[in-house]
Amino acid sequence: MTTAHDAPPSPGAPAAPTAPGAVPRASRRARAAIMVGCTVLTTVLAVVGTLLVVQSHLAGQVDRVDGVFAGLEDRPPRPSGSPAADSVNILVMGTDRRADGLTTGTGADLEGWIPGAGRSDVMMLVHVDGDRDGASVVAFPRDSWVDVPGWGPHKINAAYSYGGPRLAVHTVEELTGLRVDHVAITDWTGYGSIIDAVGGVTVTVPRTVTDTRHDVVWAQGRQTLDGRQALLYVRQRYGLPGGDLDRIRRELAVARNLARGALRELGGPAPWDVYDLLDTVTRNVTVDSGWEVSDMRALLTELRGMTSDDITYLSAPVSGLGREGAESVVYLDRARADTLWEALRTDTVEAWAARHPELTTVGPVL
Repeated sequence: MTTAHDAPPSPGAPAAPTAPGAVPRASRRARAAIMVGCTVLTTVLAVVGTLLVVQSHLAGQVDRVDGVFAGLEDRPPRPSGSPAADSVNILVMGTDRRADGLTTGTGADLEGWIPGAGRSDVMMLVHVDGDRDGASVVAFPRDSWVDVPGWGPHKINAAYSYGGPRLAVHTVEELTGLRVDHVAITDWTGYGSIIDAVGGVTVTVPRTVTDTRHDVVWAQGRQTLDGRQALLYVRQRYGLPGGDLDRIRRELAVARNLARGALRELGGPAPWDVYDLLDTVTRNVTVDSGWEVSDMRALLTELRGMTSDDITYLSAPVSGLGREGAESVVYLDRARADTLWEALRTDTVEAWAARHPELTTVGPVL
């Protein structure tokens, strides 16, 4: 039985009085919602602010080179109307000035390029597929005998010496018919620093080899190399049966393991690992002035789902070795090379590599 005391208030009846000091339930809910909203907003602002500070810091320490693409006429067109339309081509060069000091990155204490003072010891074209599900790395033997625009037939590494990054880009575009979107240049010291940033690289030496030039013995078996050791490994020429061609295979093997370490950092749960990697790269690499840090970060973010198995590593097809005057040179196989350039243009390198397994780097190399 309901008593008068228990009966619900009639419509329009005044609310029961609130005890002194008590907060109405609705007010408590509103205050809690405001506190949660403020906390979320503060967190978002903190994250955004941190990202802006980080990006500003990274942008401020990127060393840039102007005029890389200035004045280049009749450049190859970008792919259009196909899945490869959003692909990216990056010309990566490792330079060797044989100088006592840094020549690339914001820590450089020497001028990056001096006409005739140094060549590109390493030259690779990194192609990222338009769908970001795959990528390819094509290494050019440094002694490749090619046409250097304005200079005639020369070794491909002379292009950087004669005309810097701009002439190197022009030479590669003329050779491949592929449009280069960006360049990234580092010297040997910067390259070693990047390797150290990912915890070194692991290589497998199929049999013991001695580098008589540097008095280093590479023992048979699996070993992890730090930056300094990796430099000695990829720079060896003497004691290798294939000379520069074996050196190219070593460069690709180290590039493969360096990419594996970088992708591990990018795919890890700790965002600061990504920052540390970007911090090291931006301090040690010189890029073209049109490549913004935000674009670099966006590209790296798009690659976070990629694994090392999604990247194909190739050397440019070679027809043989020879001499031009006093120089020992490498002759490219132009017929096979043309089909490789077309595969890059159409994002079909994986299928091309399956037909040319002798040009891929997938296992141990001398």
